[in-house]
Amino acid sequence: MSTPQTAAIDRDRTELAACFQWTAQMDMHESVANHFSAAVSDDGHQFLCNPRGRHFSNMQASELLLLNASNPATMDSSQAPDPTTWAIHSALHRNLPHARCIMHLHPRYATALACLQDKTIYPIDQNTMRFYQRVAVDTGFDGMGLGDEAERLTTCMGDKRILLMGNHGVLVVGQSIAQCFDDMYYLERACRTLMDCYASGQPLAIVSHDVAEKTAQQWLNYDFDFAQQHLQEIMQLLDQQGSNFRS
Repeated sequence: MSTPQTAAIDRDRTELAACFQWTAQMDMHESVANHFSAAVSDDGHQFLCNPRGRHFSNMQASELLLLNASNPATMDSSQAPDPTTWAIHSALHRNLPHARCIMHLHPRYATALACLQDKTIYPIDQNTMRFYQRVAVDTGFDGMGLGDEAERLTTCMGDKRILLMGNHGVLVVGQSIAQCFDDMYYLERACRTLMDCYASGQPLAIVSHDVAEKTAQQWLNYDFDFAQQHLQEIMQLLDQQGSNFRS
């Protein structure tokens, strides 16, 4: 018999699997690398994440691993996740209570921006303004996210929801799976617009601080169920395609 807790975990499994498959359809994945997780316990230590070596486009709800961030024997298990998955997500779930969902990707445009000397997301349209002064930037890349590198990322993230990882990619955290995915989606769109403008060779038309901050606040006030509706529509589209993400 299903309990409220198991029902909530099943819902999280389904939503997270949908995010994996849709991310692949948007070509924001990378081989069988990159990783998402979702906390399922109040303290955030128990979390779902993708199994090692599984392509995002094939991800199913039942395949997601249920791990404990405080269990040092996790990587000795036959069901051990990718080492960078474990290092980054266990560290963030232990140290950042507001990180109920964590998504790490190397999407084309956000990663390109992360590889520039100037990594600022300038406020040039409403999508870039969504992130105005709301992105942490890490410039201390020292190899893959293992060991001390993973712990260091939690300090870099601080109270922000977005961490642009210099010479690497991006980390997004959210209070829900829908919020986290929505931020990742719009972040990549914002970075794409900015990089396209750079490619034109023309000066950026940067708005004032007041306009940028006003628009960022409007995004927050507009949030209501926007992110959840976005995810529900994605799940409906996947169902229409005959996807097995719910399995």
